Amino acid sequence: MSTVWLVVLVVGLATIALKATGPVLLGGRELPDAVADVVALLAPVLLAALVVTQTVGGDGEVVLDARLAGVAAGAAAVALRAPLPVVVVAAAAATAIARLLF
Repeated sequence: MSTVWLVVLVVGLATIALKATGPVLLGGRELPDAVADVVALLAPVLLAALVVTQTVGGDGEVVLDARLAGVAAGAAAVALRAPLPVVVVAAAAATAIARLLF
């Protein structure tokens, strides 16, 4: 077995063990309200952090380029409650225009 497959196997088993920990420790009990509130906020916060780092993150520095215009246009479309295809087109168009102009 190669080293790569050994790493894949170990990471897979560790993932299964971590995912099983919650149900094993909690059983059928509900999470406390404070913990449930934090867990509910994890996904949106992680998504926002990913968007920010992918938009303005560069090799150890902040990069302001056409991607920022696309994210801003997409955020504006979301704020105006536009349908998802309109949000995507607005973001892509703003990015393309910014790249054309700058």
